[in-house]
Amino acid sequence: MPMTLPRPDLADRLGVKYRRIPVLAIGKDVYCDSSLIASVLERNFTPEQGFGTIFPKRKGGGTADTGMIKAFAMSYADRALGTLGSQTLPYHKFKPEFLDDRSNWFGAEVDPQAMIANQPVAISSLSSHLALIEEQLSDNREWLMDTETPSLADISVHYIWDWMQSFRPLKDIKQELLDDTKFPATLAWIARMSAFIAKEDAAHPAILDNISGERAAELITSSVSAELNAVNFDEIEASRLKVKLRELVSVEPIDNGKIPTVGKLLALNREEVVVETVGSSGKPVYCHFPRLYYSARAGVYTANL
Repeated sequence: MPMTLPRPDLADRLGVKYRRIPVLAIGKDVYCDSSLIASVLERNFTPEQGFGTIFPKRKGGGTADTGMIKAFAMSYADRALGTLGSQTLPYHKFKPEFLDDRSNWFGAEVDPQAMIANQPVAISSLSSHLALIEEQLSDNREWLMDTETPSLADISVHYIWDWMQSFRPLKDIKQELLDDTKFPATLAWIARMSAFIAKEDAAHPAILDNISGERAAELITSSVSAELNAVNFDEIEASRLKVKLRELVSVEPIDNGKIPTVGKLLALNREEVVVETVGSSGKPVYCHFPRLYYSARAGVYTANL
């Protein structure tokens, strides 16, 4: 996927206008947003099949805090930390086409100098968040939710700090934020997570097949759906949203990247909504979105770019 629009592999070939990445395809089901992708991977690749879990049990024989871990990842890590992390990027070094793309993303013009001038404020807020993480780890627990192994909560929060360091010089991050005299438990946890991920990557090397967008679209549209029946149709939720089965709906994020994906409503419950889209192949694709942080409205809407 290119970093900026257009993305014809999704928009043209599959009819999926969603502009964020990553996306996941299993058969002809396409999943949007990392929060939904995490749940789908968990239910399709289970510990009983020999896979790990991102929703491990609490230490000491407790059960898994699945709901709170999901909420923590999508609301705190992604939208609180992630938003602040994006404000530390070196906007003054980006090309005009990238800035134009991000202006469309945010729905307002991105002023590189204003973003740079505001970075001390963003860093101050990130420091406050580090204090919260330090407090969470203050009882010497190994992982954020005191689980047997790292959970989606650990993965989601660790990713933000790791991602920020890839854009800013490490020495700047250390000088401004990662002070081991203030946040010793947090820094130890970051190092522990990095080591865990490196160990797992080494033990389970990914075998990737880099195919063209055209070939990917062909594989997706010629497949069958194995997942559509996993989502029922909740009449009560549909009535609240004023949408009807098999009628056209527009689905888009409520915060940024607001480009609606339009399709026939196939399924809807409290976790996800599924619409049928059709791209240039003329074959339908089943596109899944989370319910939280996304709107589903009856009718056809166009992006306000």
